[in-house]
Amino acid sequence: MPFKANAARRHHIPKQRHRVTNWCEYDASLRQRGSLTVWFTAEAIVAWRAEPRTTRGGQARYSALAIRTALTLRAVFRLALRQTDGLIGSILQPLGLDLAVPDHSTLSRRAETLEVPRLQSRTGPIHLLVDSTGLRLCGPGEWLIERHGTQRRRAWRKLHIGVDADTGQILASELTTSDVDDGAQVEPLLDQITAPLASFTGDGAYDQTGVYSIVINHHPDAEVIVPPRATAVLRENVETSSTQRDRHIQTIAEHGRMGWQKQSGYTRRTLVEAAISRFKRVIGNALRSRTDRRRATEVAIAISALNRMLKLGRPKSVRTA
Repeated sequence: MPFKANAARRHHIPKQRHRVTNWCEYDASLRQRGSLTVWFTAEAIVAWRAEPRTTRGGQARYSALAIRTALTLRAVFRLALRQTDGLIGSILQPLGLDLAVPDHSTLSRRAETLEVPRLQSRTGPIHLLVDSTGLRLCGPGEWLIERHGTQRRRAWRKLHIGVDADTGQILASELTTSDVDDGAQVEPLLDQITAPLASFTGDGAYDQTGVYSIVINHHPDAEVIVPPRATAVLRENVETSSTQRDRHIQTIAEHGRMGWQKQSGYTRRTLVEAAISRFKRVIGNALRSRTDRRRATEVAIAISALNRMLKLGRPKSVRTA
């Protein structure tokens, strides 16, 4: 246990207990997540064949919706491309549909340029929560690494997400290399959100002057809720013009960090950690595609599937202790 010698002097927060109040509806939504009719829809069957091409080049056989449907099945049920091919064939045959099944090579090739529609933001002001996590890369050498070990560090990518605090849905995402700073991806995330922001909340990695400037430039009325570092001090001209960061520092000095977290609403940030945990538990913690563009498509498909799962039903809980 880390810091075991100082355990008696550390601030202990009792674990909260909650009770789900809509268990019947939530239980039904969990069963729906495994239903093929949720992911293989009638709309996809109608638009399975690609529309005739009017420009020069070869004629596509499958529509973008058909490819998205196949890749969604792959993400939800954690299948390889060949197993996805077999699953779709086993669905079309009992239905008596005369539709071709995209093979694994077609799915891989079309994922390189596939456009995945993003979730439309709500019209009202949004409390945006941002964070990042690592996703490791699966390759032909993974088995050798696990079997024989190696001194080489495994490669991975960094997933940056923006979550709506009210709905839990992922509104924005960016996949970058592992050495990209979290603050550098704030503007790309904000560019994907059309609705106004009520607040922007992130952890200490976003305690940067540039982050405050970017958020204010995009949404002047948004409140930036980022904890200042422990060594942060007020600016020299704070008496004449105080910034949001200065006010955070003053509140922490008066009420402590725990008091600041409750007053500012920083406690909502746990919801973005829950979204990351949901992504890794449902989808997995690794990327199976081999190129960056296909990895970006893989992430976009996974996020779209997670958002659809939340639309099926969410637990409503009340605190009991």
